[in-house]
Amino acid sequence: MNIPTKHLPAEERRVVTVEAVIELAGSQNPSDITTAAIAKHMNLTQGSIFRHFPTKDAIWQSVMEWVADRLLARVDSAAKGIDSPLAALQAMFMSHVDFVVEHPGVPRMMFGQLQNADATAAKYAVQTLTQRYAERIRARIEHGKTRGEITLEVDTHAAATLFVGTIQGLVMQSMLCGDIQRMRIDAPGVYAIFQRGLRSKQ
Repeated sequence: MNIPTKHLPAEERRVVTVEAVIELAGSQNPSDITTAAIAKHMNLTQGSIFRHFPTKDAIWQSVMEWVADRLLARVDSAAKGIDSPLAALQAMFMSHVDFVVEHPGVPRMMFGQLQNADATAAKYAVQTLTQRYAERIRARIEHGKTRGEITLEVDTHAAATLFVGTIQGLVMQSMLCGDIQRMRIDAPGVYAIFQRGLRSKQ
């Protein structure tokens, strides 16, 4: 971390701690990230971390809430002011890809939380993010049907699931080849195939 963390206000310290976890997750297995590792990364003591987060679970909850807030704000901003539903969907798709490339630890943490057998606050935050994200996609698809850009035959729920699943597939492929930047290369062509399945023939 390049930001001095010794004398930050409480809220800023919490944000910097969350960002430290995300940075660590970009280079190691999230399940291996300990509070000691977080403190070392920030050049702090573990006690300093626990003054702002009562438990490690509280840290993970804050991390997932940070991800949800930033990702949804990113895709909303990307689609803002775009009249065409198909163009808006494309902008959201590409902005999501850019977000993952900028924060490669995020999908690792999300997958890890969803695999957690326990009902934790962090897992709930991921599930809520997924629902809120899908709602945005479904709304754009329905708007596209109304505008005549998207064929009425498209199953809105299935298309929204495929939208998210396509991004997840790009993430997995980039992890397999060890090059997160590969997402930016593959995303336009992959999205074009998805869009052809939506487009109205009229």
